[in-house]
Amino acid sequence: MATPPRYLAPKSVRASIPSPTPVADALRAHAGLAQLNARLEASRRRLRIIAPALPGTLLASLQPGPLDEDGWSLLAANAAVAAKLRHLLPRLEALLAQAGLPGQIRIKLLQK
Repeated sequence: MATPPRYLAPKSVRASIPSPTPVADALRAHAGLAQLNARLEASRRRLRIIAPALPGTLLASLQPGPLDEDGWSLLAANAAVAAKLRHLLPRLEALLAQAGLPGQIRIKLLQK
């Protein structure tokens, strides 16, 4: 068998790399991550419930925050949005209570 010419680079052998696991599959496979995923979804659900009560484009300045035993945090983009939300808190908490999700809403500023 003839040897390849010297000007051709030798063929390299590539290591077999397993295909990556999708994030959703990893979240379901691990018990701790599955619980975290459930809390994230519950937080997003709360934001969807209160969204119709938010005036104008206020929703674009909000993000769902952490959900724990004491309540739910709503993350505001700036102090003006947080002040407006504080005025709406009784209405927002009432909407969550009507949906069977009672609890306190905490307003926090997003850290940049």
